Amino acid sequence: MRDLFVLAPLTTLRIGGPARDIVEVVDLEDAVETIGRLDASDEPVLVLGGGSNVVVADEGFDGTVVLVRNRGLTVDSDPCSGATLTVAAGETWDDLVAHAVDVGWVGIECLSGIPGLVGGTPIQNVGAYGQEVSDTIARVRTYDRVQRRVVTFSAADCGFGYRTSRFKAEPGRFVVLDVTFQLRLGTQSAPVRYAELARALGIEVGERAPLADVREAVLGLRAGKGMVLDDADHDTWSAGSFFTNPLLPVEVAETLPADAPRYSQPDGTVKTSAAWLIERAGFGKGYGEGAARISTKHSLALTNRGGATAYELLALAREIRAGVEAKFGVVLQNEPVLVGATL
Repeated sequence: MRDLFVLAPLTTLRIGGPARDIVEVVDLEDAVETIGRLDASDEPVLVLGGGSNVVVADEGFDGTVVLVRNRGLTVDSDPCSGATLTVAAGETWDDLVAHAVDVGWVGIECLSGIPGLVGGTPIQNVGAYGQEVSDTIARVRTYDRVQRRVVTFSAADCGFGYRTSRFKAEPGRFVVLDVTFQLRLGTQSAPVRYAELARALGIEVGERAPLADVREAVLGLRAGKGMVLDDADHDTWSAGSFFTNPLLPVEVAETLPADAPRYSQPDGTVKTSAAWLIERAGFGKGYGEGAARISTKHSLALTNRGGATAYELLALAREIRAGVEAKFGVVLQNEPVLVGATL
């Protein structure tokens, strides 16, 4: 019998039971060969990157966990067309953002401080402070576990939407191998589209600011919300925002209180704030009595105060979801991937 490997240390929540086996893949060929071999043997496989957007059940995963650890960055830079970067899935996302800011690559500076690896960003269409990775992604190379071959998708074929993609829509099918980004060259940021960030920078929405200033401001805003990982701060032991901001039909949005945030979307829906709904439903910052509680800094983050179980965390999530639905008629959707558990 093989040893059991605890998964909790591999996630930012520090929650999760054992796996039957864990293997690392360190390059594209290794990933394709290893996952293909495991699939051919009918071994259950869980592909894990930075563990920043996942909740693993206390029972763990009865199969093999494949850790994506391939590294590498290639750059084709041209003064007219900008910088084309192909980045291995196993690279740390925030290291890439920091490097882009340092060398003058424009377009991902507002995504500073987001935990996890590059390979996870297109799956969730990671976004913050007015930017999304889909704004700059040119193509995504994947291993298709159904067709058992490498498939490259252009940005137009990735099915990007608000915190979603075709990769998320078919969970487990596509393993991201590398991502190609197209970034502008310069020292000034892209136009700042998020009011909170613009205020922190002392500029108007739509204006630009030095790349380094934008990164510093974003890191400051995220830290103030407990969204920058810190081993010593349990307010950061989370999977980021646990619920996505709801996209509502106009008629549903109209039933919300007059002061509820409303943001019209291109598809005709109305986005509202999950954090606003949660707090107005009676779940304030710091809510909870056990080891699983809402962050004291951000009502969207469910945190592990030390020793929390997946059962406790998901019970809190269910309580919040039920409370919001009872008060506002809106069903919140979880953002993290649930492994071996349901909400």
